[in-house]
Amino acid sequence: MENLIKDYIPEIAISKVLKLLEDDNLEVKIKNERKTRHGDYKRLPNGKHQITINSNLNVYRFLITLIHEIAHFEAYKIYGKFIKPHGIEWKRTFQHLMLPFLNPEVFPDHLLPLLAKHFKNPKASSDTDVDLALALKQFDKPNNKTYIFEVPIGSTFKLYNGKIFKMGQKRVKRFECIEVKTGKLYLFNPNAEVEILIPSSVGVL
Repeated sequence: MENLIKDYIPEIAISKVLKLLEDDNLEVKIKNERKTRHGDYKRLPNGKHQITINSNLNVYRFLITLIHEIAHFEAYKIYGKFIKPHGIEWKRTFQHLMLPFLNPEVFPDHLLPLLAKHFKNPKASSDTDVDLALALKQFDKPNNKTYIFEVPIGSTFKLYNGKIFKMGQKRVKRFECIEVKTGKLYLFNPNAEVEILIPSSVGVL
């Protein structure tokens, strides 16, 4: 197991993570990038449990995602199979498992206040915590993507699935964008990554 995860998480965290994975009924697999998720957990028909994590995550996001999925497994063992996937039992388990890692030996100092705030009430996805998600993305490999909040109003952009949108106004937290093909209005979190197609100086839709 150590050989599987050692290149994906901070070195100082390896021993603690290995202790959490000491269960013959739990297996971890590293997957190619999946656009809709960072990782997942499921119970297999043979009674075992499987965690999968995307290989393209930076070491800090990989660690958070791995502990997130381990928390599903631990919550199942403690509370049974009828709990909500991201209910209070999972939240408490995730908080408990993550606490030993929330220190400057594992995470950079500027991430710790954001992590402390996030883990007061962890969500189903850390991507919904915009401040934390943006801070974590600073450690990703460079790419040609642009954050939604950086896209000029009136510009068109493309998502990973090929859909094309036109940038609109900001609401309280999210941005209004119109899908060019259908005219439907969608709301995007500011940390969504997109590919700008036609830069524009147009100020309104």
